[in-house]
Amino acid sequence: MEYRRLGRTGVLVSPLVLGTDNLANPTPRDEGIRMIHAAIDGGINLIDTSNSYAAGESERIIGEALEQNGRRDDVLIATKVHYPTGTGPNDRGNSRLHIIRACEDSLKRLGVEHVDLYQLHRPDFDTPLEETLGALDDLVHSGKVRYIGSSTAPAWHVVEGVMTSERRGLARFVTEQSPFNLLDRRLENEMLPACQRHGLGVLAWSPLAMGMLAGRYSDGAPAPAGSRVADRGGIYAERVTPAGVAVGNRFAAMARERGLDPAQLAICFVKDQPGITAPIIGPKNVAQLVGLLPVLDMILPEEIQLACDELVPPGSVVASFFNSAPWMRWKQLSRVTDDVESNVDPTSAAHAPTR
Repeated sequence: MEYRRLGRTGVLVSPLVLGTDNLANPTPRDEGIRMIHAAIDGGINLIDTSNSYAAGESERIIGEALEQNGRRDDVLIATKVHYPTGTGPNDRGNSRLHIIRACEDSLKRLGVEHVDLYQLHRPDFDTPLEETLGALDDLVHSGKVRYIGSSTAPAWHVVEGVMTSERRGLARFVTEQSPFNLLDRRLENEMLPACQRHGLGVLAWSPLAMGMLAGRYSDGAPAPAGSRVADRGGIYAERVTPAGVAVGNRFAAMARERGLDPAQLAICFVKDQPGITAPIIGPKNVAQLVGLLPVLDMILPEEIQLACDELVPPGSVVASFFNSAPWMRWKQLSRVTDDVESNVDPTSAAHAPTR
């Protein structure tokens, strides 16, 4: 396995990241701990979580797993801040007040003295960027955070963050975490070139496209039991479209014709795209994790890259995975319509997705 540099830092990370949105929801605690142990044993050295995953329970499980195996120094912990942690008006967003409080709480749940990568789960356009970056800079200088990053932000905002940090002498984003898979390749238009230009690593979430690229959905059939679509609905169900299912099944058939596992190939496709540091995998159990570990050593053949480009041309989209990004114009319009019709406050915690 060849480790990859995390942005322009000196840190090396595995070409797969263990995502933990499933911990405690639905993955039971004991199975989650075994999964973390197996991931580390398999060579994964970056674990991604958030204070919003299972209301912080994901962080607690990670902390317990690392305490059990004593391998805290063998892994990098990445967590996030932004979404509501309470009912108060300051229990959310990217203000200094919320960031400092949220970081302290994450450290306690994880049982660690520092996190290696602290990410803004979403941009907050109502808070001055200087305030947000100043708070993150203070956390870095206090030793509670090693590096900072953003997640699911527009390319212009990431670049603005880099420029603001350089102008003000503040800690600088080293990563951007965004959705990227064969069904939604829009990152190739602006974000990936911007990150390559400014030396940011890119961590890609949802490389399996909600399982569509693994061939788990049938045209017109109900979502499979145990899937996020069936269990959670909402933003997850929005992503699974008839067009996405159709293309996903064609991709899965192509993989099987070549004797390859569709899930492995879908993740390998993301892993080997220019500008991608690592895809984030989100297994629900040890068996799923073990089934994906071979991707660490896989290389995407050129003829399969060309076949993928024929299915979904570079930079295009079949199913939108930016539907949890409130800054997307179409999402803003649809949410305003929904909120007017249902008389719901669009800033309420009920509208806060975790992924």
